[in-house]
Amino acid sequence: MYELPLFPLNTVLFPGAPLHLHIFEERYKRMIGMCIQNREPFGAVLIRQGAEALGPLAEPHSIGCTAQIIQAVHLEQGRMNIVALGQERFRILSLDREAYPYLVGLVENYPLASDSPEALEAPAKRLRLGVEHFIETLVKAGGGEFDPKQLPDDPVMLGFMAAALLQIAPAEKQELLSLERAEPLLEQLQSLYRRETALLQTIVSEPGAGQIGPFSRN
Repeated sequence: MYELPLFPLNTVLFPGAPLHLHIFEERYKRMIGMCIQNREPFGAVLIRQGAEALGPLAEPHSIGCTAQIIQAVHLEQGRMNIVALGQERFRILSLDREAYPYLVGLVENYPLASDSPEALEAPAKRLRLGVEHFIETLVKAGGGEFDPKQLPDDPVMLGFMAAALLQIAPAEKQELLSLERAEPLLEQLQSLYRRETALLQTIVSEPGAGQIGPFSRN
């Protein structure tokens, strides 16, 4: 268990995924400044109730992802643009709203459980094929370029990247992030990619669809 400064957001961060933030509130200037100075991560958590900026501290979901700052651009009046990289899932055990102007959580790491690496080989292979099919459909529709070779070999990291790539509702992403085991994560992602691919193909087939942006219109 350890203490972690928390940043409630309207987005879900997965291990291995980048997070771009503009820091303008005084409380988060202080928090991010401390993280940069100490070279320590903060916790990115989806907001369960409340607002992302200004006003009272939002109520976060209990499962989040640590974020290590890898780039910071300092602007006028102490504002910053930062890029952070998702690292480890964690679970919030308790919240401290008094010690600092921002949330601090007592947390513990929350790695995905799995029966064995061998048990993940087949669902990971199926998921990879689904992601590659989706990307091929997207590229054909004029949605940019992506080299499937960039997909990680590790089944768990493949699952996290696949979840991060999907443009779905934050609540759906939070459900994926909160799963206890790797096998259900890979299986649910397969289903989501089948859905997203079918939706993308429908959009592409519409008359006058033209070039589309990345992923679905959900």
